[in-house]
Amino acid sequence: MSDRKFLILHGKQASNDALRKAVQSRRDTGEDLAVRVTWEGGDAERYVKEALDSGYKTIVAAGGDGSIRDIANAMIASEKDDLALAIVPLGTANDFATAAAIPDDEADALALLDHGPIPCDAVRINDQYFINMATGGFGTEVTTETSEDLKKMLGGAAYFLTGLSKFTEIKAASGTFTNNDFHWQGEFLAVGLGNGQQAGGGQRLCPDAVINDGLIDVAILPADMDLLAGVRELFDSEARQDPDYEGLFIRHRVSTLTVETPSPMHFNLDGEPIKDTRFEIKVLPGRLALYLPSECPLLG
Repeated sequence: MSDRKFLILHGKQASNDALRKAVQSRRDTGEDLAVRVTWEGGDAERYVKEALDSGYKTIVAAGGDGSIRDIANAMIASEKDDLALAIVPLGTANDFATAAAIPDDEADALALLDHGPIPCDAVRINDQYFINMATGGFGTEVTTETSEDLKKMLGGAAYFLTGLSKFTEIKAASGTFTNNDFHWQGEFLAVGLGNGQQAGGGQRLCPDAVINDGLIDVAILPADMDLLAGVRELFDSEARQDPDYEGLFIRHRVSTLTVETPSPMHFNLDGEPIKDTRFEIKVLPGRLALYLPSECPLLG
């Protein structure tokens, strides 16, 4: 990998003094670390193109889960090889960074650049890519309808509060999930396709997912299950450790999957909703290298 790094910072964090000091500290050692700050939609993708056209191989995403998705999607869509992504978590929920145990401290997060990146899987869903999780059903509504002001005040708890406010509006979706060795059809309240483990402010839809096994974890909560019990399952890690515990979610692990719905449905890719009636999902093993802690829980 090249020693040159290209950091893309979310505009809301432009005045982050801790990050400014961490960047300057690395520059003082002679590191080539360029910085760009986003201002409007599409900037992240434009900056990725600028970086790649200028020969950078390592990009640092400084922002939240949405920034990571935008940058990772653009990197993978470029079809260039030998690219690596580092993450400085500066968002509200930081679901991917939290599950990956990436430090919250800006300097510590950048220090991961001092170690070699690890080849990790990416996932293609129709013509989009993600590295964490795609969610559908009720969870998607909660994630997309949680206001920025509420997230600013309450952090990840904002998603939970929005979910409670929408509880009486819950409607089941219907769909068919097929793979060479997996088939499920019916109504469901929520679904997660996990390369990572959590989304939506801490909802651990796929608590056993790892990011370098060539597979995604599928988690489906059928409509005939108790939603509140399903929510408890997402947050009760101790219960999941009980060998006699029978979870409410239908779970399977696949490398490809087709999801079909009778009416258009949203899948949320870490803040980027896509809508269709047919979703073709495929794992791309080792497609993007990531700078992760040596004891990262997402590594198998």
